Amino acid sequence: MHPDQRVVATAPKEASEQAIHEAMLKRARWIWQNLQSFAEQKNHVLPKRYISGESQFYLGRRYVLKVISDPEQVMSVKLSRGKLNVVLRQDSSGMTEQQRASKVKPLIDNWYQQKAKAIFHERLNELLPKATWVTGIPSFRIMAMKKQWGSCSAKGNLILNPHLVKAPKECIDYVILHELCHIAEHNHSERFWRLLTQVMPNWKAVKDKLDGMAEQYLNE
Repeated sequence: MHPDQRVVATAPKEASEQAIHEAMLKRARWIWQNLQSFAEQKNHVLPKRYISGESQFYLGRRYVLKVISDPEQVMSVKLSRGKLNVVLRQDSSGMTEQQRASKVKPLIDNWYQQKAKAIFHERLNELLPKATWVTGIPSFRIMAMKKQWGSCSAKGNLILNPHLVKAPKECIDYVILHELCHIAEHNHSERFWRLLTQVMPNWKAVKDKLDGMAEQYLNE
């Protein structure tokens, strides 16, 4: 064979089309299985009824809700020995489930709001030295959101979701640092991700942890 001659091996057309078809089927099965898995996960997350025995979360820990009716006590929400105790002054035994939820939910929501404000303020102050590009102390407000943990305005004002206080502190730190990075980089450019990696090298693992519990934390 002359050294300038080349041999190109080609697969039969039918074999090539079969390989493509099999690859498409394999990909379709993978997509279907993952959609099924996600659907099953969502099916396990039932809407809150705000009755004793339900789970509530705070800083990554699971607590058992206990609703107490006691006219002698002040209405309150307190953590105690693995329980989130909610005290109602009126007897809830004769209430419908909807009526009871309308009394319990606002108390819990307000409790989360107050806890979130204190914890977010604490974590922001702790993290600011890492964000050397930020001057002063950014203002933030609490706003419940269905699909976002936080956001940052063009002026550098932060909005943080009170449901985030249900997550571990490292997840809270990730969201705050993410939004602080937006003060320097207003989009998700390559420079943004480099900056985030600089201040939180393990952010991907922390984000995965937060995403894995999002359905639970955002459930209400």
